[in-house]
Amino acid sequence: MIEKLKELLKYRQLIITLVSRELKARYRGTVFGFLWSFLNPLLLMSVYAIVFGVILPGSSGRIEGISIVGIDYAIFLFTGLLPWLWFNSSILECANVLFVHGNLIKKIQFPIEVLPIMVVITNLIHFILGVPILILLILILGKTINITFWVFFFPVAVMVQLVFTMGLSFLVSALTVHFRDLKDILANLLTLWFFATPIIYPFAAESIQSKKPLVIALSLNPMTHIVEAYHYTFVFGSLPHWKKLPVTFLFGVICFYLGYLIFDKLRDTFVEEV
Repeated sequence: MIEKLKELLKYRQLIITLVSRELKARYRGTVFGFLWSFLNPLLLMSVYAIVFGVILPGSSGRIEGISIVGIDYAIFLFTGLLPWLWFNSSILECANVLFVHGNLIKKIQFPIEVLPIMVVITNLIHFILGVPILILLILILGKTINITFWVFFFPVAVMVQLVFTMGLSFLVSALTVHFRDLKDILANLLTLWFFATPIIYPFAAESIQSKKPLVIALSLNPMTHIVEAYHYTFVFGSLPHWKKLPVTFLFGVICFYLGYLIFDKLRDTFVEEV
């Protein structure tokens, strides 16, 4: 597998070209263009902030010495939404990527794993573009939230999420070729996964911690520890979830290995099926 991954370096220009084309095509014909990379997560944050911060205010509270209310709750929410959008979009798009590029697969000989890699990197770029907005929100509007030294931990959290997301993307893109119902199942599964991840509520909230089965269930979710790493990096300003994140990274590596292994085993069937 290592040798095949090294071979992909020869196709890095192809990956860059596909990512560039995807970024341009996504907002072609729109008035705001790339500004939607900032506006989409901001609008989504506004909706959730109103619903869970105003209409259902039980999601807020005081955690880690920070008052998660008002604009601080919106910042907390935005911090979790950004990585989730990267993860959610990557998985959903990879479920369809081999079908969308079916003609390319049939006409040109190239490593097909370039396609899910292209999807994940494209969504990673959208995620990175949203981070400056998050930092500006903290600097300008944050009341009890401040940028601390732990912001330099950010690349580590990104690396852990990249490995995990890439592994699942390989797995999903390969399996949906043979099990097309998986695309519809994924949409519902990811909705459940969203609410099972501490994005709209703090994991350390008393209402969560008082229910041991719920704590265990959330702890088994890899995205819990990835999102918590971002929360600790930007919101809580303390040592980022260091006990759980290395385990999550190890799980991500295993997921990457298995995902790529299954993708590689099925690659010869893709041309016939798409």
